[in-house]
Amino acid sequence: MSTPLHGNWSYPTRIWAGPGRSAALAEACAQLRIRRPLIVTDRGLVQHPMLQSARSMLPDAALFGEVKGNPTASNVADGLRTYHQGHHDGVVAFGGGSALDTGKAVAFMSGQKRPLWDFEDVDDWWTRADPAGIAPVVAVPTTAGTGSEVGRAAVILNEETHEKKILFHPQMMPAIVISDPELTVGLPRGITAATGMDAFVHCFEAFCARGFHPFADGLALEGMRLIARYLPQACADGRDIEARANMLAAASMGAAAFQKGLGAVHAIAHPVGSWFDTHHGLTNAVLLPYVMRHNRPVIAAKSELIARLLALAHPGFDSLFDWVLELRRTLGIPHSLAEIGVDVGKASVIGEQAARDPSAAGNPTPVDAQALERIFRAAVAGDLQAVG
Repeated sequence: MSTPLHGNWSYPTRIWAGPGRSAALAEACAQLRIRRPLIVTDRGLVQHPMLQSARSMLPDAALFGEVKGNPTASNVADGLRTYHQGHHDGVVAFGGGSALDTGKAVAFMSGQKRPLWDFEDVDDWWTRADPAGIAPVVAVPTTAGTGSEVGRAAVILNEETHEKKILFHPQMMPAIVISDPELTVGLPRGITAATGMDAFVHCFEAFCARGFHPFADGLALEGMRLIARYLPQACADGRDIEARANMLAAASMGAAAFQKGLGAVHAIAHPVGSWFDTHHGLTNAVLLPYVMRHNRPVIAAKSELIARLLALAHPGFDSLFDWVLELRRTLGIPHSLAEIGVDVGKASVIGEQAARDPSAAGNPTPVDAQALERIFRAAVAGDLQAVG
């Protein structure tokens, strides 16, 4: 192993990184003066040994383990009810992006008097919140994908409208992150691939997004380099701790980078996940080349830079595009949305909702509902030529 895998980082928040660092969970809670934490996790982890180990470190903790793969407002409401009934004073968000987002939302809402949707990421709605009513969060990611552990937002499904909404507040950021690659060792290959591609899309869309943000660009570029090197390794050998550690770092980097913006991949993936309950990272992975093809005229220069960074033989859009397609094949990512259960029955609705999604505003070329619907239809059919 060429480089040490342990570190204490403070960008964008405190991150305790390295194998075995999850043993410091009780210390993290103590530093934040959390005496009665609520552990928020997803259904698949409730009986997992790593979750049981976490509970043993926190004897005064309670567990809320009803988070869905695409977390809902009712998940947040149920978690909030458990939080108040148990007189908790902080949250340990433990799991993948869904658990982290839900845990952050529960902590954020724990002391608010306004309803959840009053804090959607629209204009300056975040100023409506009472900062004193936001409980502290320790985030413990068990997948290397969303990077929600370093995010100031939570993506929650409004079940009434079938729209994913982004809730935002600067203090939604977890105060301490425990980034322990040992917790990701047991991830199945398919989940490793889908979540890793999610991290890559975060980096790629952030780098290509409109706007001036050199800090985010730097993180995005290094994140892509790490993912290109270590994601295939993590998929080939799930016990490769070096690969797992670097993927966790890259996922956090992607989430820190996308404060600059995202793009049409996420704008479409959100309503697709809302209507078809697809895995978010996998949906992003399928959509990526279709959006790349649509954006080609305005991302040529950035594509060349990424291709050079990845040491591709003939740097340029075509080589990068072919590399993305080959990476997806290597990882077993389906080529079309139809292969993951998506049809065109809701095409116009998805186009309209994608156009309203905040991510659409960051796309490097302006997109409207018609353009987004066309990309969606092409991705369902698996027809890249229908985008160009």
